[in-house]
This record gives sequence, structure tokens and C-alpha cells, in this order.
Amino acid sequence: MATTVSTPETKKESSPITAEPSSPGISQDLIDELSNEINNMLSYAVYNGITINTEINSLIQNSSIDDLINAHNLLCKNVAPATPKSISFTDRLHKNGKGKSILSKLPLVRNLILLAMLFLTIFIVTGLSPDVNNNSLDKGIMNNSGLDLLLNIGYLCSVSGLGVIFYLLKNVSSKLKSGTLLPEQSIEYIAQIVLGVIAGLILSEILSIYMKDPNNINLFNKSILALIGGFSSDAIFSVLQGLIDRIKTIFIPVKS
Repeated sequence: MATTVSTPETKKESSPITAEPSSPGISQDLIDELSNEINNMLSYAVYNGITINTEINSLIQNSSIDDLINAHNLLCKNVAPATPKSISFTDRLHKNGKGKSILSKLPLVRNLILLAMLFLTIFIVTGLSPDVNNNSLDKGIMNNSGLDLLLNIGYLCSVSGLGVIFYLLKNVSSKLKSGTLLPEQSIEYIAQIVLGVIAGLILSEILSIYMKDPNNINLFNKSILALIGGFSSDAIFSVLQGLIDRIKTIFIPVKS
């Protein structure tokens, strides 16, 4: 009687066959992130009373990647100018801020308020000094020295700082209402504060020299110039960049 010997081949045939998963162009993590952003945008649109395209419902119910991408694109148009990134950041701030004080909920606003208090303190302290007056400000940086120069520069820097903080606080408030605040803007605002202080000094100390009547340069005028320079640092940068571009066209020939 012949006996049947099991061979490795028969064992291999009896084991279940598992097909190797194909390598899609979009990873599962990205698909999950796409679905999460769609849910966040839907929640944001419903909460803020934004009209949603009804085609999104049928697209979400289908599991294909193409439909998810189309739904994401339609929702981005519906919630604009907000973006999935800004909506996620605002939602995270709201969740992390539960049970906290008003200043702790928004670290960016808290830091701006603290800087505003600092600039206001410097403004009051330097303004109370008898060394800060019309005559000392008329002298400018070139004709002042020592403590007088330090107090006058501190006064102008504080006014420029108040101008740029005033602009940034209004900007942050508008972005919070529209849901367009981004996490990296906290770093951008630090650079903008420094630029605002520099722009205020440039406008009040350098550009004021070219005024026709030096007698009109007084405490009020230089303070206004410093405030405008801090508030509109972007405009001052654009003016200086335009001057540099014009100078470059004079000394550097345009390549044909």
C-alpha cells in the first residue's frame, strides 16, 4: 500500500496566499490627514454659517482618493480666506485654552500686550525727563550725545514700538475673526516689531533732515513720524527697496 508523503510543495499549497499590497502614490497617512482636514473645514463652515457646496456630500461618501481631493478643493473655496492650516491652529488654540485665563489662551496676544506695556512704560519714563524736549529732538542723533541721546532715542523707539504694536494687535484681531491666523506668524511678528522700530527711527531721524524748514521739526512732528514709521514699516521698506532698485538700474546695466 503506497503511503503519501507530504512534501514542502504540498505544505506551500495548503497555506493561504496573501497578496502583496500595492504601493499607492498617496500614503495612508496623507489620506487620513486629508479626511481630517475635510472634517475640520466642514465643522468650521457649519459653525460660522458658511454655505457649503452640496456636491461635497456625495464626494465624501465615496472612498476614492480623487473624490476626497475634489471635496477638499471645494471646501477650500467655501471657507476661504481661511485655510485648513489656520482652521486647525485656531481649533487647537480653542481646545487648549479651555479653563485658562484670557491671556493664557492666546500666547501671541499676551506677548503683544506685554510689549505694548513695555513700550508705553518707556514712553512715559522718557517723556517725563526734562532732557527730552523740542530742542533736544531738533538736534537729532548727530548733535546729541550721552544720556540726552539715549533718552531721545528711547523716546522715539517707544513711539515707533507703540505704532507697530497697534498695527499688529489690530491685525491679529482681524485674523482671529476670519480664522486665518497661522502658527508661524508669531515669529513673523517679532521681526515686524524690530522692523517697525527701525522704520520709525529712519523716518523721524533721517528723512526728517530733508524737510525744507528745520524749525518745523519739533516734538509733535518727530513723534508723528516715528509713529507712522512703526505703523507702516512695510511701506517704508517698499520705498527704500524702490530707491535701491532705481540706483541699481543706474550703475548696473540691464542685460538684454
